[in-house]
Amino acid sequence: MARKGSNIYKRKDGRYEGRVPIGYKEDGKLKYKSVYDRTLSGVKEKMTQFYTVRQERTVSNLKLTVRDAAEQWLAAAKLRVKPASYANYANIVAKHILPTLGGEYFSSLTTQKLNSFIQSKMQFGRLNGQGGLSAKTVRDMMRVYRSIEQYAVQEYNVKSTNFTMPKAEKKQLDVLNAAERRQLEQYLLHNLTRTNLGILLCLFTGLRVGELCGLTWGDIDFENGTLSVKRTVQRINKRGSSEVIIGSPKSITSIRTVPIPAFLLDLLSQQKKDSKLFLLSGTAKPEEPRTMQYRFKAVLKACQLRNVPFHLLRHTYATVCIANGFDPKTLSELLGHADASITLNRYVHSSMQMKRSYVSRLCLSA
Repeated sequence: MARKGSNIYKRKDGRYEGRVPIGYKEDGKLKYKSVYDRTLSGVKEKMTQFYTVRQERTVSNLKLTVRDAAEQWLAAAKLRVKPASYANYANIVAKHILPTLGGEYFSSLTTQKLNSFIQSKMQFGRLNGQGGLSAKTVRDMMRVYRSIEQYAVQEYNVKSTNFTMPKAEKKQLDVLNAAERRQLEQYLLHNLTRTNLGILLCLFTGLRVGELCGLTWGDIDFENGTLSVKRTVQRINKRGSSEVIIGSPKSITSIRTVPIPAFLLDLLSQQKKDSKLFLLSGTAKPEEPRTMQYRFKAVLKACQLRNVPFHLLRHTYATVCIANGFDPKTLSELLGHADASITLNRYVHSSMQMKRSYVSRLCLSA
């Protein structure tokens, strides 16, 4: 039984065990180090020595810089996140956080300093020197800083700050309306290249552009009329250069099987190639997303449609599915989301036609 308030226990073998807190675990709970002695006074002395060393370490870490902690945090992050996420973190740290905050000691950083840093980024933060960054970009940047600071808090017992995140306006992404969809569909069907077949596939399955680029002919199950999302293609930046990588999808739920509409399955069967070849490129090397996005813009211009991002096809698919009676849970699984609320909040957009249809059902009570 522990002596009250002391964290000292008498063991069955007669020895005393003292537990000294030395930091925090990943889940935020305290992490302890145990010391042992045959006598109560002995274990207390050892605990006192431990506390003294820990206090000296804390004092020495008043000289811990943001750069030191950032480098350690990135090294740890590299072990647990995907290469694309790591590259994004490394770019934010190198291009935005370290140039201004790298030499700062955590002991001298204040909420006011960090709020001033945020304000500066929003006014003058563009790397080309032409204006400020969006609130969303700065929020992403400060989430990375917060993770670095939390690492320093847990590992070195530095003080934390309470800076203010900028407020980001929630953008309502548009979708293609019925007339635009028909116009695009007709153009794609009458000009059936591999690129156009891929665009059709996204329009009727909701695939992300990286998932589309990662599809091989072996991922198409012609017998059961489905496709399997097993990989994604991304271009990531590394120390001033970039490279295309083939990796696993965005999350566990992104690995999924999606039914293909019958008319599209027929079109695919007419173009079928060796199972090891990538669907878009027709070779053993995948097409990269950036190339696909450029080609999509050319298709929009040929169709005389407004210039919209490739990802709008995914939003359009989700909205059309809801309009056709899909329940949110089914749709979230088709899109590869972990939660149906993500699908409804981000990907489903109610058109005026849908609103009129619902409102027309209202009538006076009998």
